[in-house]
Amino acid sequence: MLENPRSPRVRAVAKLTKRSARQETGLFLLEGPQAAREALLYRPDTLVEMFATPTAMERHSDVRDAAREAGIEVLFTTEGVLDAMADTVTPQGIVAVARQSPTSLREVFAASPRLIAICEEVRDPGNLGTIIRAADAAGADAVVLTGRTVDPYNPKVVRATTGSLFHLPVVVGVELPMVIEKARAAGVRVIAADVGGGDFLASRDVLAQPTAWLFGNEARGLDDDSLALADLSLRLPIYGAAESLNLATAASVCLYETAFAQRAAG
Repeated sequence: MLENPRSPRVRAVAKLTKRSARQETGLFLLEGPQAAREALLYRPDTLVEMFATPTAMERHSDVRDAAREAGIEVLFTTEGVLDAMADTVTPQGIVAVARQSPTSLREVFAASPRLIAICEEVRDPGNLGTIIRAADAAGADAVVLTGRTVDPYNPKVVRATTGSLFHLPVVVGVELPMVIEKARAAGVRVIAADVGGGDFLASRDVLAQPTAWLFGNEARGLDDDSLALADLSLRLPIYGAAESLNLATAASVCLYETAFAQRAAG
């Protein structure tokens, strides 16, 4: 059992809360039983090691059994060691280390996608995690993150995806012009979500076709150069007195409306 919160092994895991350590090692941190459960179910090949308190392993016996089946050794620790490793105040007794496994842009468009979310300079970890989760729920084929978007392996992003990070392809660190070029070559229309765009309701028929939604920065939206790259831009209507919609909420609506249109079209 690991008992020393200051041991080199514990410190190495704790460093993964920092982007520099994640970039250097190609690893990232998972916290809590839900994240461990999804990783074991969908991507056990990415798991490197798992740490847990004995109490947590008793409480979450399905995680223990899945780890055993996947050949992942669970190393028992004290509560103090778990607290030292984790990014959260209450890590729920389980922490794991996994390999980053981004998908290439070529692979995504070679698979003839029908629905994609592109994030350009999305900076808030909670927003990005929620967009990845919404894309997963809407049946999107991939999420593409440009180089100006927050690291998807940031612990806060990982938590906000609630496991969806392991469910669909995620492309990391590409430049927007290249994404647009690949989308057009694959017959995918790029639609920018923008407050200055056209009427969403008047353009719903276009959503039945292969679509990539382009979402911008929480505060500034998309700049003129990014907007110019899109095939068209649309705005969601505001019927009440709200000044605007949160980015992740707007993205969820756009993705689901597209999923509805595509399924209705057969």
